[in-house]
Amino acid sequence: MTERLATKIADLTGPGITDRFGIGGTDLGATATAPDGHLVSVFGDTFRGPHVGGPGWRSPVALFADAASVPTGLRWTGASGRGEHARQLVRYLHHGWRRSGLRLHRVTTVLPTDVITVGRDMFLHVMVCRELGNVRWTELHRSRDGCRTWRPTGTRWPADLHDGLFQMLTWERGTDGYVYAFTTGFQREHGLLLHRVPEGGLTDPAAWQTWGIADDRWGWGNAPTIVLPGRFGELSLRRVPADEGERWVLVAFDAGQYRMDVRILHGPTADLHRAPMATVLRGCHWDHEDHGCGHVAQLYGGYVLPGSTERELHLVVSQWNTASGWPYRAMQFRADVSGLV
Repeated sequence: MTERLATKIADLTGPGITDRFGIGGTDLGATATAPDGHLVSVFGDTFRGPHVGGPGWRSPVALFADAASVPTGLRWTGASGRGEHARQLVRYLHHGWRRSGLRLHRVTTVLPTDVITVGRDMFLHVMVCRELGNVRWTELHRSRDGCRTWRPTGTRWPADLHDGLFQMLTWERGTDGYVYAFTTGFQREHGLLLHRVPEGGLTDPAAWQTWGIADDRWGWGNAPTIVLPGRFGELSLRRVPADEGERWVLVAFDAGQYRMDVRILHGPTADLHRAPMATVLRGCHWDHEDHGCGHVAQLYGGYVLPGSTERELHLVVSQWNTASGWPYRAMQFRADVSGLV
């Protein structure tokens, strides 16, 4: 393991930056390229004011950015919704009720985990939650107009699928017609599982395969086996250009070590125990932020931006001062993780 501490590029949300979208405070920011070329960043719990709580609560919301702005900090060009106001992408009421099967469930919020583009469609995976860490189920939504509007696909997975390790997800298209996904629970207490699904089968739960060990050999369709133990939070899996060809990168918020790590993979089935890794951000207590313990206090998230390379790996990182409610924002950092392989 090495350290390649990232450099902050810009604040992406907050007062004076996203007010025109009705966004004062928000977090997360998983990003993908829409079919027509603009970037779509999907955020979690969002409020009109800069603090957590208050009026204008919605989640998830999406902002659009110019792909050419990645090197210097995302430049927002619009939002999902009417006019510039960023509307909630999923139809529900906070602290309301939603039906799953024959039961009604109390729902506090719906949180995005990752977004992907397949052909002309964009898919958004979300966790339907009653309070943070308490997932009711997960589901898929689809946009066919570049994230301007979203509709539920009807695809849902139970919260206890694979012992609860199919709640938080990150995914990426391979070159073989499959989408690969690392998953974990939403409690920041669990390791990672690996899955794949044909691109055309994203909305079919039966089409998803797990990666596991049987008869001392790893294979698809085996019972799922933890590919990396730990206490993981937000994840981001992407393919990026490298000095020689292309690499898969997996960014993971390690809640157990309170840091953000980047692993360089030759492919999604690489041995994560042996994969070259660099720590790019370290967390610390808020009152110690200026005492050399790290570049950002109370961090989480860590989503790879399209247009990144190994030498210019751009990440959307969240920060939430839970004591005061602000800062509660997304920021952009840049790291150089070349030469690790």
